Amino acid sequence: MITRKLGLALLAAGFAVAASAQSGKDNLSTLKQMKVATTDLNIPLVPQEGRNAEAIRANLKNIKMPPGFKIELFAVVPDARHMAVAPSTNMLFVGTRKTKVWAVTDRNGDGTADEVKAFAPSLNFKVPNGVCWTKDGFLIVAEHNRVLNFPAAEFFYEGPDVAVIEVVPQGKLVPEEEESFNHGARTCRISDDGKLHITLGQPYNVQPAGKVAMYEKLGIGGMIRLDPFDGSKREVVAVGVRNSVGMDINPRDKTVWFTDNQTDGMGDDIPPGELNRITKAGGEHFGYPYIHGNSTQIAGTGAAPDLKDMKAPASWTRPQVEFPAHQAQLGMTFYNGSMFPAKYRGGIFVAAHGSWNRTKASGALINFVPVKADGTAGASEVFAEGWLDANGVYKGRPVDVAVMKDGSLLISDDYVGAIYRVTHAH
Repeated sequence: MITRKLGLALLAAGFAVAASAQSGKDNLSTLKQMKVATTDLNIPLVPQEGRNAEAIRANLKNIKMPPGFKIELFAVVPDARHMAVAPSTNMLFVGTRKTKVWAVTDRNGDGTADEVKAFAPSLNFKVPNGVCWTKDGFLIVAEHNRVLNFPAAEFFYEGPDVAVIEVVPQGKLVPEEEESFNHGARTCRISDDGKLHITLGQPYNVQPAGKVAMYEKLGIGGMIRLDPFDGSKREVVAVGVRNSVGMDINPRDKTVWFTDNQTDGMGDDIPPGELNRITKAGGEHFGYPYIHGNSTQIAGTGAAPDLKDMKAPASWTRPQVEFPAHQAQLGMTFYNGSMFPAKYRGGIFVAAHGSWNRTKASGALINFVPVKADGTAGASEVFAEGWLDANGVYKGRPVDVAVMKDGSLLISDDYVGAIYRVTHAH
């Protein structure tokens, strides 16, 4: 049954713009009016078997995990980044840093995807990395500089044309002059109060002194929240962040947690990566670019000489966890399933993409962080590793983690172009 909100949203989508469709590949105007933009209803499928799939399965034999856990290939998904598991069906949507969002479906429920195809291919996506769900089944896609909302996406994805609501128009998420090829992958989550949270990485290694105040005002290098249907009531909820490419909300106490990637060019062992927790309202500060982690000062160093006169923030929030330098922790998720042993329930899985700014490669693993009774983080430990071989060669680079309804854990890998599924023998 179509809810009142869905009906109103579709009505808004239908009358949001004038009748003429835009030229070229951008059919947003047409789809917002519930009109047909594509004559060919067949969407090519990504091959799920063959030499590539066999090689991926062979690589997974090298992954080390605690006893009782098993990892298998769930789907071949080119450039797979952040994942949004559908609320009502055995499928998920997968973002990329390129031009596609993928619809991945396990139709027969056997724990392996049967079908992978492009979602809404008649739209022209630009770095549609962030995907997440509203509480009542609308799919949010957070692009580099636009936010779209798709009503009932898990049921209406079979054809190339889908209903869409333009939440934030192109060029309005951040000022166009602040667009960059660097740190443009957004992530998103919806809180219990219905607000859409979006991370906005700042586009420099360290932002110049003249842009610090502006970035904090706009939420660049931090996190914003807004209405997921019309983009209204935008506010900044976190600043003092370098580049967060992962967040989740603790289902127990509703606090927002996020990862933060560290400054490059400071050596192999500093600064640490971060896992952070927002506990205050109104633009909580996390220390950057003055400091990273608990004690690594950035301002005035060789990485940020023009910030030599910067004063420490009046107050700033320390990270819950410091990770080893340059491992690039990205996606994270609270484990709310029941398949895994009790130790993991309520804790956090974090995907470490792996280093580039280091003389010896590090990372390409999955961390587990327990959450204590008081809501703070316990000590991090490595849960899964082996994508970085003994010769320092990457055989995979984990990006995101997501929990399926059966309690299994999905891991995306944009280097190999795959999603893995981790299960535990009860």
